[in-house]
Amino acid sequence: MGEIVSLGKARKAKALAERRETAAENRVRFGRTKAERTAQSAETDRTERRLEGHRREGDES
Repeated sequence: MGEIVSLGKARKAKALAERRETAAENRVRFGRTKAERTAQSAETDRTERRLEGHRREGDES
């Protein structure tokens, strides 16, 4: 005879495997590398400093 299997545990294990597979696909599809995030952050900082440097003294907006 085969081993006794809890159907609830089997169902949960299958759902967990599917969620992990979906998460892996999403990481590949939508994720960015650390280098890409760092480069984007540096570019944003440069842009903000440049815009702030061009702001006129009395301009409050």
